[in-house]
Amino acid sequence: MEPNEVEARLRPVLGDRLLSVDPFVGTAGKVRFRPEGALDLFRAVRDQLGFLHLSMVAGVDWVDRREVVYVAWSDTVRQYLMLSADLPADAAHIESAVPVWPAANWHEREAFELLAIQFDHHPDLRHLLTPEGYEFHPLLRSFKLHEPEELEVKTRNV
Repeated sequence: MEPNEVEARLRPVLGDRLLSVDPFVGTAGKVRFRPEGALDLFRAVRDQLGFLHLSMVAGVDWVDRREVVYVAWSDTVRQYLMLSADLPADAAHIESAVPVWPAANWHEREAFELLAIQFDHHPDLRHLLTPEGYEFHPLLRSFKLHEPEELEVKTRNV
């Protein structure tokens, strides 16, 4: 599948919520979309294009904005398709992909926890890697590491 075919099939569904479909080496393309079109895009990619498996959800902190990236796989065309949306850094939220691809569950929880991306209507948006109540998001560029603490080395005499 080529990026121009992907765009031709998605444009009628998304209209101006589809920003572009760009070539991306080794994939069917990289779809850039507006966050308000997320659920419609996810359904169209699954139902009309046949990308039934979500392989990954990731986030990037670009300081002034957050980018959320989804990677879907199609057994039919044996290709990946990348989906990408920019979110404002001060209000980074997007609709959860879990209703369309249940595999998004843990990936979205990780992006929420580490990058402060809010996935609206996620069924169980809670911490995976850090303790409950932990207020920091370690993968944000604004996250400052604490000063190293001195560790007491204990030895055992045998």
